[in-house]
Amino acid sequence: MSQPLLKVDLRSDPSLLAVIRSMMSQLCEGLGFSAADSRCVTRAVDEALSNVMRHAYKGDLDRTIQVCVRGLETRGRKVLEIVLEDSGPELDPTKLPARPLEEVRPGGLGLHFIRQSMDEVEYERTGSINRLRLSKYLVPKNAPQDCEGA
Repeated sequence: MSQPLLKVDLRSDPSLLAVIRSMMSQLCEGLGFSAADSRCVTRAVDEALSNVMRHAYKGDLDRTIQVCVRGLETRGRKVLEIVLEDSGPELDPTKLPARPLEEVRPGGLGLHFIRQSMDEVEYERTGSINRLRLSKYLVPKNAPQDCEGA
């Protein structure tokens, strides 16, 4: 596996989300992602981190979330891989269905945004660590974009 482009141990303080959003946006654009895809990746990472802070860590500001970003090549395509690790309680992904978009009310759309924004989303638990892997393939800047409305 390649060396990380970025590796951050982040406190679970929501005030730090703006820093991560800025870092992800600049990293994506620097790697050649379109502005739309950069926004998609940034939104997905922000939503995932917010979910860990709110749900896994229940608002505790001093827990650790590790963010590791790698640039990889898979089947001849460049891909950005973001892995988030936390030590919150084990999660049953089958009990986390995204709520229907037709239901107009606050909250519950984070999983929808993450799945819509990323090409691959995988969750696993290893020992006491939750690991969420988000992947986005680099596509030419003139290719159609599909997560703008999310």
